[in-house]
Amino acid sequence: MEDFRQSKLDNTGLAVQPEQMLREIIAREPEGFHAYADLGSLLFRLNRPDEAMALFNETISKYPDHVWPLSIKAAVLTAERRADEALDAHMAVLNRAPHAGLPWINYADALKTVGRTTEAVTAYRKAVDLDPCNGSAWWGLANLRTISLTPGDVALMEQVLGQARTKGGGDPFQLIQLQFALGKALADLGDYERSFQYYTKANRLRGEYAPFDAEAMHDFIRASTATFTPEFFAQHSGSGHDAGNIIFIVGMPRSGSTLIEQILASHPMVEGGGELFELGEIANNIALRGSGLTSLPKVISGLNAGELQEIGKAYLDSVHRHRRTNRPYFTDKMPANWRFAPLIHLILPNAKIIDVRRHPSACCFSAFTTYFNRQTSFPADLTGLARYYRDYVRMTAHMDAALPGRILRVQYEQIVEDIDTEVRCLLDWLDLPFDPACLYYYENKRPVHTPSAQQVRRPINRDGLHHWRNYSQWLAPLHGEWDSDNGLTLLPFYGPWAE
Repeated sequence: MEDFRQSKLDNTGLAVQPEQMLREIIAREPEGFHAYADLGSLLFRLNRPDEAMALFNETISKYPDHVWPLSIKAAVLTAERRADEALDAHMAVLNRAPHAGLPWINYADALKTVGRTTEAVTAYRKAVDLDPCNGSAWWGLANLRTISLTPGDVALMEQVLGQARTKGGGDPFQLIQLQFALGKALADLGDYERSFQYYTKANRLRGEYAPFDAEAMHDFIRASTATFTPEFFAQHSGSGHDAGNIIFIVGMPRSGSTLIEQILASHPMVEGGGELFELGEIANNIALRGSGLTSLPKVISGLNAGELQEIGKAYLDSVHRHRRTNRPYFTDKMPANWRFAPLIHLILPNAKIIDVRRHPSACCFSAFTTYFNRQTSFPADLTGLARYYRDYVRMTAHMDAALPGRILRVQYEQIVEDIDTEVRCLLDWLDLPFDPACLYYYENKRPVHTPSAQQVRRPINRDGLHHWRNYSQWLAPLHGEWDSDNGLTLLPFYGPWAE
């Protein structure tokens, strides 16, 4: 237990040392803005938001002629999901630096998060006007997903892309985002072949700079399914923290998980927490006792009941700072937490786990068309996405066999076809009374931080249900037979899509 308690997630005096170090750095280098950002973030993590805000405001007063203190305040508030406060801070930055592109992008991102889409479009367009080469601005526009880019946009993006390639160098992630935006723009215009070409180029470049280790993931899943057997769970029955107010929503990216969270967050008893990193950080800290992710199942299997309970409490303490209401239930919608379903059960046996499932070709292709930030390691080709999807299905299928009924599977396509019935079934499983607000989820004004932010602010529709079929001639890796080393054929796993 001692190793875990000394992790960076600890909320007690064990965090004093990094706090003191950061304060000493600030004392030596008063204009060392990175230390201010780190200290502010740490104070938020320690549930000391008032101190963090006082630090930022004092720094802003101390350096009234500098933009960076305001920028740090805006960035940390954004990272902490304090959307309204972040919006005000971004406005303050713009008032100081109206002719810089980046503040307009940050402001547009904040507007998108709170659902002010028309203003977000204007802000992204302003950023493009200031710097047509800025891929982040173009991707911001494209990623709204509820507007179409124009032939003029395509021509300008291809022009600046050609100039960037001719000059060489530059930020590769700007080029990646520019090509993702071109893929979306050409799709809007019905030019699916060229659209697919740009998506392929964007993913290829992203894979070079943010590589994904498919073998390590596959080994981790094999180790997990071998370790966490029905007998293992039976032996650890009764372990963990007894809290039952957490609802984990897991699945593939672009599976419809944001929609499910938006539906639940529209219920008067549920607060939507968004995509939280705490469980992943806890898993990484536990894995440090071994030799990395693959050893995590073995390390977890060696934890005793007291340690499992302590880790469950540490998780609850660490996510507390994200709470904004006193609603009794709270969601954690980090899709990749499917990897840690056994850990969730062991540390929080009364927590609910919902697996949102979508047609594999639709889901994988939608992920293929989405830019994930530079910190995110995720498959960047169709074959890799298919294998990742299969590993995800293998893990959740194993949990179904080891702990029948522990995870609720929600089918995205069924939600689209009959939202009333599916929402009632979902609420029944959660032991929550039906509330009609869940059917009118699109009226919920809560901030949404995922690529689906604008989509979940519209009534349920079939618009994107079969979008992937426009590209079907290029999606063979999502349909092909796999040999015994790679598992079973992709499509027959769960769902009404056998073709």
